[in-house]
Amino acid sequence: MEPLHSRQRPGLQPAHRGYSQMPWIRNHMWRLDPDTFYFQFHNLLYANGRNCSYICYRVERRKHRSYVSFDWGVFHNQVKAGTRCHTELHFLSWFCKMKLQPDECYRITWYMSWSPCVKCAKQVADFLARYRNVTLSIFAARLYYFQDVAYRQGLLGLSHQGASVNIMSYREFKYCWKKFVDSQRRRFKPWKKLDINYQRLFAELEDILGNTMNLLRETLFKQQFGNQPRVPLPHYRRKTYLCYQLKQPDDSTLDRGCFRNKQRHAEIRFIDKINSLNLDPRQSYKIICYITWSPCPRCASELVDFITGNDHLILQIFASRLYFHWKKPFQRGLQQLQAAGISVAVMTHTEFEDCWEQFVDNQSRPFQPWEKLQQYSASITRRLQRILTMFFVASLVAQMVKNPLAMQEIWI
Repeated sequence: MEPLHSRQRPGLQPAHRGYSQMPWIRNHMWRLDPDTFYFQFHNLLYANGRNCSYICYRVERRKHRSYVSFDWGVFHNQVKAGTRCHTELHFLSWFCKMKLQPDECYRITWYMSWSPCVKCAKQVADFLARYRNVTLSIFAARLYYFQDVAYRQGLLGLSHQGASVNIMSYREFKYCWKKFVDSQRRRFKPWKKLDINYQRLFAELEDILGNTMNLLRETLFKQQFGNQPRVPLPHYRRKTYLCYQLKQPDDSTLDRGCFRNKQRHAEIRFIDKINSLNLDPRQSYKIICYITWSPCPRCASELVDFITGNDHLILQIFASRLYFHWKKPFQRGLQQLQAAGISVAVMTHTEFEDCWEQFVDNQSRPFQPWEKLQQYSASITRRLQRILTMFFVASLVAQMVKNPLAMQEIWI
């Protein structure tokens, strides 16, 4: 399997059977023919006659605190009898042989004509479990046998291993056209029903993954996670979004995802998701949550019960804003979280940047803070500290009333 390119350089021979042609010529553009792209990436719900599988890939390597472009290209295979290795496995073989270094961190993005089959999904999930220095985001034009239970479980297994599984929208098709297609500078022309098909496929994938959301759009992230005291123009409604990372003792990410309020609150859906993972109670885990609004009293109580019943879990909550912070029930909810050992803090530049890198379709752009981010964060932090300090003082007074002699000894 070789990466595709617009022109074949004479005399270039494969260095290793099963891997891309070497040397990797960077001054050649590795691109698809426009007709091939339009036919193979057409996002039909049910597609006939498309017996090829294509991956347009982008590899980024971590340098200092951000990721930089490292490699890109296209792989394909014939999906028919006699095919020895599917596209996904061709890529992994090439990547492990030619690129992967144990002391480097990589971020891989796949734009796929078909989502992975059962066997490929399993092997990709095993790869991610083995190499914790690699993260993978998948954007599929179509879902392969999405009504088959085994194929659905394969995609769910990928998600459980930390892969971000998504459906290609107009934005991804346009990006692929510019990056991976020999378009001769022609504009991308979307086909009929592209957006309608995207919505249908998105709904199917959302059902498969248990409503775990895909990467957030840049505009959505800034609108919903913005910590401004008032909604900037144009006005919009601020909703609850919860992004979480489940980490093992070695700080590797076991699972991650994003929920929003949908029939049930995001916090409740998050609890259900963690419970469904059946984590080993003999091993400790840390969960980091970035949330647009601090929990309401009911969700705070549910989170307290969840952590109290799972002493192998450590939960840290970083809120962009405080929800009805001037009302007593909401203040008590925050105080109950703290009393249960749940860390509650306000998102600062550090948390916003990490959320941007982990949960936003940022197209490799660095996080750009909005005006007065730090000032707003400091103000919200002071407000939260006052609420939590009130609880500490009230608890101290209650103890003094209950056992005044013991408290006198403490003060002495």
